[in-house]
Amino acid sequence: MSAKVGKKQKKGRPAGALAAGPGVTLLCGRFEGFDERLFDAHPEIEQVSMGDIILSGGEIGALMLLDACIRLLPGVMGASSSGDEESFEQGLLEYPHYTRPNDWEGRMIPEVLRSGDHAKIAAWRKQQAEEITRLRRPDLWGRYKDARVQPASDVRQKNKD
Repeated sequence: MSAKVGKKQKKGRPAGALAAGPGVTLLCGRFEGFDERLFDAHPEIEQVSMGDIILSGGEIGALMLLDACIRLLPGVMGASSSGDEESFEQGLLEYPHYTRPNDWEGRMIPEVLRSGDHAKIAAWRKQQAEEITRLRRPDLWGRYKDARVQPASDVRQKNKD
């Protein structure tokens, strides 16, 4: 799938920039995609990848990108903070979610989530998000871990700039 945009977007996270922009034209190729000369003639066209998956056409990828953009528009998710703890926002996958009843087929909602202690719940959610990310997405975990252990001298240097 290719997105014709006015300027190049940040690699890996196009939805936020596209949602905030003036609009986008999506070109959806079939099977092998597009003739490379199209991109040579129009360098403003950016190819967007939805991951390491091969589909027969770009329409499903276009729908994924549209959904990712639409949910970021004001008012779509309700409160503007609704997406703050979504997967990837803090560099981690999201923590597990539970609904009622408390006991479902012998599986209980973790006690900490029923405790009402917001600090403990936040700590549990962070620990769960870290563990899930470490197990399911070692690539994300590596980036997250590296960012957490950035030497203080690097932080001071960036603050000077």
